[in-house]
Order: sequence, then C-alpha cells, then structure tokens
Amino acid sequence: MNEFMQAAIEEAKAGLSEGGIPIGSVLVKEGKVVGRGHNQRVQNNDPVTHAEIDCLRNAGRIGNYTGTTLYSTLMPCYLCSGAVVQFGIKKVIAGESATFPGAREFMESHGVEVIDLDLEECKQLMSDFIHSNPDLWNEDIGN
Repeated sequence: MNEFMQAAIEEAKAGLSEGGIPIGSVLVKEGKVVGRGHNQRVQNNDPVTHAEIDCLRNAGRIGNYTGTTLYSTLMPCYLCSGAVVQFGIKKVIAGESATFPGAREFMESHGVEVIDLDLEECKQLMSDFIHSNPDLWNEDIGN
C-alpha cells in the first residue's frame, strides 16, 4: 500500500475516533498531498460533508486539477463522483468497493481512471462500522 492510501486510511480512522463514519480521502498533486479529509456528516450535522468533499474543501483553491489523483478508502458515491467530474480529476484510487459500490461507472463514463485496490483493511473498517451502526450507515447512503 502506498503512502497516499495510508494517509486516507488515517483520515478514516480519525473520523471514526470522532464518532463519525470511517471514510477518508486525500488529494495528491505532483507527488504531494494537497488536501485531506474525512466524512464529517455526524460531527458537523451536515449531510454533504463526505470525505472527498471535506478533502477538496481542505485543499482549497489549487488552480486546476490537472494531474491530480484522489485517494479514498471507499468508492466515491454519486455526490463525490460528481465533484471529481466537475473539477476534472482524472484518476481516483479507492480502497474498496465491496461494502458500497459507489459510482465507478459514472466516473469512468466521464473519462476518469478508477482503480479499486480491494484492500482488506478498508473493507474491515467499513464492515465493522456498518455492523455496529446500520441505521447511521443507511442514513449516510440515502436508504
């Protein structure tokens, strides 16, 4: 596992330690992390503060997103995939999509390269959370 996915996992664990949903994300440009974030829907009582949105907010205005890669512990949903497409991020690396399939096809249909690492650590983090917090998880995914 590379350092960028490890940083996303650290963000996911930070979110979990705050009482939130364990999903983390980092944005990389020219080999450096320019933004990082985690799901803060619970902490901020904000339905759109998904990990990827928090990451992009924390990156701030970086000009253009040419050459950036977004790392996320979970395959991005349609909300976050929309942000990926809107900003022209051309590569997304997800830790897993077994617990939630996300919007991979949507991103790919807009020219985004999507890589699913299928990491056991990411799957276990989400599986444990979903098992312990099914109502909160269903709220997060809109069920």
